[in-house]
Amino acid sequence: MWFANFFIAGSITMVLPFISLYIEEFGNFSGSYVQNWSGWIFAITFVTAFIFSPVWGRIGDKYGRKNILILSSMGLGLSVFLMGFADSVWELFLLRLFMGIFTGFIPMSQALISTQTPKEIAGRVLGTLQTGSITGSLMGPLLGGALADSFGYASTFKWISITIFLSGFIVLFGVREILIKSTESAEGQQSYTSKEVLLHIAGNPVLLVVMLISTLVQIAHFSIQPILSLYVAEIHGPASIAFFSGMAFSAAGLGNLLMTRRWGRLGDRIGYIKILIFLLFMAGIVYFPGAFVTNIWQLVILRFLLGISIGGIIPVRIAYIRQEAPLSMQGEVLGYNTSLRFLGNIIGPALGGMLAGLFGFSAVFFVTSSLLIISGVIMLAAWYKHEYAGKRRKQTHPLSS
Repeated sequence: MWFANFFIAGSITMVLPFISLYIEEFGNFSGSYVQNWSGWIFAITFVTAFIFSPVWGRIGDKYGRKNILILSSMGLGLSVFLMGFADSVWELFLLRLFMGIFTGFIPMSQALISTQTPKEIAGRVLGTLQTGSITGSLMGPLLGGALADSFGYASTFKWISITIFLSGFIVLFGVREILIKSTESAEGQQSYTSKEVLLHIAGNPVLLVVMLISTLVQIAHFSIQPILSLYVAEIHGPASIAFFSGMAFSAAGLGNLLMTRRWGRLGDRIGYIKILIFLLFMAGIVYFPGAFVTNIWQLVILRFLLGISIGGIIPVRIAYIRQEAPLSMQGEVLGYNTSLRFLGNIIGPALGGMLAGLFGFSAVFFVTSSLLIISGVIMLAAWYKHEYAGKRRKQTHPLSS
């Protein structure tokens, strides 16, 4: 699964540095037009992903996740291949919309590994798994930018589809799944209705907030993604723009790669929520100076620091869900969590494109920083009220509890 995630993440992120530049090839458009359409084309994938993630999660709980991963890679590969033949903004928009049906490959792989990992080491194992997608994300933008500069944008889409199909073959021949039903008799319940799953989430306030925070984090993280290459062009100039955009994308991946496993291990030891709160505040603080950079290297350093802080949020969050949700509903719970993440992926790029078009690039950094700090405050308040204060009361008044 590490190698499959590596190829999927690398392939998908290869297009990020030049998707807005690809739009410019379709016609003589104004800067604000390209910025707005970059946001919408980037975000539309996650509209269908938002709808389909719980569906795939529930199917995975019943029938296993391996077949869904294979189907997902085939759908992704086909969509990316056809993007190489797009010759209008609307064709690219519709292909990105279709791509969203199959976009949950990496979250589904996390659900697969999570359900077959002991709770006490879930953070470390999921952190290790995430290094596969991070390594791919790290190399993808650099390689994609270099390919685009050498062969053109359309040809790069066609080459990228090959590595996506390869991920499906890796899962088909390299992964053996042990279905949960055969190992879960101790829990006394084989399946849950969707209503019971939603009631379980609603009845656990900290779990609910962790999942809702997923949306805010993704809005913040993805607000800059579709316009980052345009920002790089503004501060660096047009020379080798796809390559330097790839470098800016990859810097965050490098920081992510170096720290994600360490954050997962720390979460296993001292608590997932404590680490999550710290990382949210750290990411908010690091994002803010991005509005004031004057050269590409300042931006690269800040992106690297952002990667360090963002690196632990996903594995720590999934490990907490693994801890709080029974095995037989974990796929669906993780599916809802993925949907909330994709909701943020829908709002974030559109918001970033709109803010950049109306108020300039600096506004995107200000809003993003604020959202991450607000997320940290909400998470801290929920944890203090429902976990920390509750434990203190039990310790102080053991008989009353």
